[in-house]
Amino acid sequence: MSDNPTPTGQAPDPKLVALLASTEPRGAKSWLRRGLWVVLVALVALGVAYWSRSRAPKGPKWITAKVARSDLQVTITATGTLSGLNTVEVGAEVSGKVIDLRADFNDHVKKGDVLAVIDPETSRAAVEQAAAQLAEASAAIRTAKATRDETQRARARAEEQAKLGLLSQRDLEAARAAAERAEAQVASAEAAATVATANLTSARSRLGKTTIVSPIDGLVLARLVELGQTVTAGFQTPVLFKVTEDLTRMRLTAYIDEADVGRAKEGQRATFTVDAYPNRTFEAMVTSVRNEPRTEQNVVSYESILSVDNREGALRPGMTATATIVAEKREKILTVPSAALRFNPPSEAPRRRSGMFSGSSREAPRSDVPREPHVWLLVEGKPKVVTVTLGATDGAKTEVASDELLDGGEVLVDVEESK
Repeated sequence: MSDNPTPTGQAPDPKLVALLASTEPRGAKSWLRRGLWVVLVALVALGVAYWSRSRAPKGPKWITAKVARSDLQVTITATGTLSGLNTVEVGAEVSGKVIDLRADFNDHVKKGDVLAVIDPETSRAAVEQAAAQLAEASAAIRTAKATRDETQRARARAEEQAKLGLLSQRDLEAARAAAERAEAQVASAEAAATVATANLTSARSRLGKTTIVSPIDGLVLARLVELGQTVTAGFQTPVLFKVTEDLTRMRLTAYIDEADVGRAKEGQRATFTVDAYPNRTFEAMVTSVRNEPRTEQNVVSYESILSVDNREGALRPGMTATATIVAEKREKILTVPSAALRFNPPSEAPRRRSGMFSGSSREAPRSDVPREPHVWLLVEGKPKVVTVTLGATDGAKTEVASDELLDGGEVLVDVEESK
């Protein structure tokens, strides 16, 4: 029996054995490489597909706001200055040195109270001089009247004598002329007496004006003169004191822009704040809207007067106030955010892309935007335009009227484009 493993009993060819040994491993490696490449290409394809899907444009994200019934106030904002209800500048009509001061800052005074006294010596001398001139004029009147009576009697005698032929015509005419001159002298003396009386009245008035008195009941806001100071009343009256009425009532003078003055009316309520009390609000009421315009830097405004209750005494004259006037108040009306009236959704026209995977796009203008006031609703995922009738607005909300808008509905106010 042979020991050879071959069925034929012959020994294997060594070259064949070497060839088989060299070809078996090489074929396994080749199939392994091919499998790795296939897996790598598949992974790259999956990555590109995922990236392309993530970069694909998504639908827009619509931002909406509620349509609601609410209260709405139309307000007007104006700035101004507080002052006393009736502030009077007390001046001097005569010149002289201040010899007495009887009032100071924040003093409460009554009408007729003495505030100051100007040296009356010169004015008193003028009164005495005017009185003497009046006395002289009175004496001249008496003299003229006596002369008039005498000449009238002489003329009467001359008339009688002339009728009897005892007096010449020339002497008669002389008697008549003397009587007329005497009458004229009486009139002249009386006129001089009238002038003297007027001078005396004026001098007494100027003497009285050396005592400065308060014209109203109120509070002394300012004292603008010192004791011993000389004041001169010339072309302009020097101001000595500023007196205002009781500060429990004050006046706010505010200026309203020409765009808002059409809504401002007497009797409207208002609130205001001042820098001294930034966390406090004060009440006021419009009492007058003036027609005289004020122009500053090409901005036209109109003066309005607001009455202020200041019984607490917190407010002071001269404070700057920012007032909010309630021009109109509406209750339980249908409103939308004002942003909804300004919003228009982007066009649905195709976008032009540049580049392989991304690019810039330009929106084509919408052709379905009406000229009338309108809002946009979201119907089945797409915006729908609805025209509305506008009412009052406070800037943030606007009153609208439309059969297609319901309380609790939603309108579009913005959109976010998905990236």
